[in-house]
Amino acid sequence: MRGFGVAIVVALAGAAAATAQDAATRRVAVIDVQQVVESSAAGREALARLKKLNDEKVAEGAKMVTELEALQKQLAAQRATLSDERIKSLQKQIEDKQVALERFRDDAQEFLDEARRKELQALEARILPIINEIGREMKLHLIFNKFQSGLVYADDSVDITDEVLKRFNVQVAR
Repeated sequence: MRGFGVAIVVALAGAAAATAQDAATRRVAVIDVQQVVESSAAGREALARLKKLNDEKVAEGAKMVTELEALQKQLAAQRATLSDERIKSLQKQIEDKQVALERFRDDAQEFLDEARRKELQALEARILPIINEIGREMKLHLIFNKFQSGLVYADDSVDITDEVLKRFNVQVAR
């Protein structure tokens, strides 16, 4: 009989530990921020603005490439009939265009990276209060950014992305 009582105490202690662990687990949540950005109205608007900027830079770069190729073709086609001075002049123009194109690419990438950073910061400033509100309501201790935190698995029951997305879209619609 005494062994049975010890077994019950051990079983109850194990159940209490499992219940405490379940409670702790429920106090952790994850959010897929990328999904909120891609699926929310405000996020889609921000991504559309970034795509427009990117398309403008691509078109500008393509124009520079076309100009460079035209000079290269001109030099190749007319090389036999041009004076040495004119050949050197065209070669210098080609070199200058190549340098300008490289600078443009670097500057365009820097510009686009900065625009993306600003857009995402503006979204984050609007989304973070919603995440904090949900965290308080659900009495969460931790909320992880699902795929940028080193997290490799999260049960769907701890994913609050849909709730954040729903509230963010309601807030944006106001």
